[in-house]
Amino acid sequence: MYFTILHWITFIILLVLFILFCILALKQTNRKILLSMLFSNFLVITTLGVFSVFVLDKYTKQARLEEVTQKRILITESFTLSGKIRNIGNFNIGTCKLEVKLVNNPITSGEVTGSNVFSPRSGLDFLFKKDENARESTIIREFVVAKGLKKGELRNFSISMKYPPYFQKTYMNYKLYCH
Repeated sequence: MYFTILHWITFIILLVLFILFCILALKQTNRKILLSMLFSNFLVITTLGVFSVFVLDKYTKQARLEEVTQKRILITESFTLSGKIRNIGNFNIGTCKLEVKLVNNPITSGEVTGSNVFSPRSGLDFLFKKDENARESTIIREFVVAKGLKKGELRNFSISMKYPPYFQKTYMNYKLYCH
């Protein structure tokens, strides 16, 4: 994970707070209270550090997809998604991943039945043999579309994904995650 100057400043502030709280805790004479104060200090500062990394990544490493086009290739039962990715933030981006989600729409007007709307599932389905004839109605795939994206840089990308032939009236959604 690539850290920006803001990450390092946050880590330094948290380290200073950790040291100050440790000094305050060491003034305690009761050993049980001292250990609990040191442990809680460590736990709180570590939690703040982890959350601050995620928050700073979200707001400092930003990218945008541009000119996205999709083409379905019938002969190979796949589709391609291509376009451009631009770093719109003020810092370099380590990796950008594109999550593509295809959802089959089994509900069409006049053909709604209970089995289309509700299919009972168990939390222990992974232990039992899957039905060979069952078809997935949602497919989610993740692709790395850029690595080492500099500030303001624009790059082309193209991904290819299998398209299930039984999908009808498909809903497609894609999200971009950068860190």
